[in-house]
Amino acid sequence: MALTARAEKLVAELTGGNLKMGDLKKRGAEIKRDHGLAMELWSTGKYHPRLLATLIFDKKLLTEEVIDGLAADMLGHDAAERCQLADWLLANQLMKDKKLVALLESWQRNPSPILRRLFWYHQARLRWMGQEPPGNGAELMEALERGLADEESEVQWTMNFCAGQIGIHEKKFRSRCVKLGEALGLYKGERVSKGCTPSYLPEFIRIEVAKRE
Repeated sequence: MALTARAEKLVAELTGGNLKMGDLKKRGAEIKRDHGLAMELWSTGKYHPRLLATLIFDKKLLTEEVIDGLAADMLGHDAAERCQLADWLLANQLMKDKKLVALLESWQRNPSPILRRLFWYHQARLRWMGQEPPGNGAELMEALERGLADEESEVQWTMNFCAGQIGIHEKKFRSRCVKLGEALGLYKGERVSKGCTPSYLPEFIRIEVAKRE
């Protein structure tokens, strides 16, 4: 896609080095919504322009076809970048429109690992953001027990995180989540920075429940 002068100027600014995430968010707040510009920025394939695009897309124009294309494009980034891109798209666009939320909730078995990851991260967010759990805990637990062990790594981490949130916020499933973590041993012995909670489910749940009590 040929870029307009405005897009070229933004790309030069965003790829010039020493860019802070706060600056990126500030620029997004200034632009607010500009779907055409967002698509130009996305077309560059560059990480920071694409991050800005996730802030200024017009959610009403994010059709299933467009989202499938965005998810496919994200696979060209390394794991850390594509997770950040996906998470910003989720928080800034997909969770802010009822039709997109309905679409998001259909991605549990989507062929795209990006979209499967977003399904599980959305389910986790519904719990850790203080909302009443949506009542699908039993269904999610069955899916976790059936598929957590064999998922792709970035989807697996998010499923594990969701299991942790279920264990923390839905007491009736807590022991089941702990047993799942013990059985699989995922992230056991993982080293984490001071003040961070380990991802190993028994420890994650124990620490986070204690904080809330």
